[in-house]
Amino acid sequence: MTSPIAVQPQAADAAASARAPERHRVVIVGGGFGGLEAVQRLSGLPVAITLVDRRNHHLFQPLLYQVATASLATSEVAWPIRSILRRRPDVTTLLATAIGVDADAHRLLLDDGGGLSYDTLILATGARHAYFGHDEWEPFAPGLKTLEDATTVRRRILLAFERAERETDPEQQAALLTFVIVGAGPTGVELAGTIAELARDTLPPDFRNIDTHKARVFLIEAGPRVLAGYAEDLSAYAQRSLERLGVEVVLGQPVSECTADGVTYGDRQLAARTIIWAAGVKASPVAEWLGAPADRAGRLMVAPDLTVPGRPDIFAIGDTVTISAPDGKPVPGIAPAAKQQGRYVAEVIKARLRGEAAPAAFRYKHAGSLAQIGKRLAVIDFGRIKLRGALAWWIWGIAHIYFLIGLRTRLTVAVNWLWIHARNQRSARLITQGRNPPDRPVEP
Repeated sequence: MTSPIAVQPQAADAAASARAPERHRVVIVGGGFGGLEAVQRLSGLPVAITLVDRRNHHLFQPLLYQVATASLATSEVAWPIRSILRRRPDVTTLLATAIGVDADAHRLLLDDGGGLSYDTLILATGARHAYFGHDEWEPFAPGLKTLEDATTVRRRILLAFERAERETDPEQQAALLTFVIVGAGPTGVELAGTIAELARDTLPPDFRNIDTHKARVFLIEAGPRVLAGYAEDLSAYAQRSLERLGVEVVLGQPVSECTADGVTYGDRQLAARTIIWAAGVKASPVAEWLGAPADRAGRLMVAPDLTVPGRPDIFAIGDTVTISAPDGKPVPGIAPAAKQQGRYVAEVIKARLRGEAAPAAFRYKHAGSLAQIGKRLAVIDFGRIKLRGALAWWIWGIAHIYFLIGLRTRLTVAVNWLWIHARNQRSARLITQGRNPPDRPVEP
């Protein structure tokens, strides 16, 4: 016979559980800067958080180009999301791909046919590179948004030198040693400068049959200047610095064709075997999921409190949305903006749960724009304060190291940069082939 004394605690626990209010269910899609910031800021609230991402890692995207140019390893710019949130029992992390939202049923739809019910949904799904209606160019001109993109670009850059070492035809060799970056925003400028330094400073002692100094790096921009979002004097300085590094800057010439053989811009055809796309972005399809208004880039137009119009229980933040800054211009798609939005959304949720007045409308505070040109050169635009040259490079490096996750990563990246600065050596020059046999690269 079961003792009645043993049953009473279980019955009491069940009764207490029945009386306990359910936690507010917050589902966050995307483990980038905005999504993680919202998770961190919701700590301590009576919420049950589910973070959904189709990759298992958080990516420090501002340094992704350094993976693509063999300066840093993938593990130095990405961290497992589960590891970051391991001390948060209120957070459940799911590796899954969101494919839609049933807003009326308060349910996020997943690619495996399942779904997640929510009380509040935060969409931080980011963006991909856009080819302005020419998606057929992507196989020849990969963009740079993910770790997979970065390792693809790194493989193509390094294979170009390897194949040039074996090539006996001068024209084919010249095409292999020609690198084209389309788009002269921060990513394009950083890529162009680093590839030029790779060819000029790092690789010359490694090859016997080619002179890597003869590599040509083209930076092609449809607009009138590089770094169009920066002050004109910093833009002019960046262009001069790139040209001193040997980069051939082409302005006012949109690319009209990308193929396995090269690019066409203006009335010129340029033979090049390595093309990198840094010219535009396209938002994730959340506006389509919700049938909500979007701009030409597909970015969801959100209300001043970052909610989807007519859906106060759905927030959208980061690269996937468009909203105006105090100066009337769109909030830029950069990490500080996404973090500010994630922080703001957490404050709105906190106020709602406590029955308090909602915060004032989201107001973006620009902390400055930073771009590296070379291993000893950078430009920084703080508005009234503008810096360039070596001092800006040191500040750029310190700022990026500060925002990396973990002491070990900060120390590793700092040592790598100092080694590159002092010895011109980049230690991450690994060609990863995936499933392709090493003697049959599939790159065009």
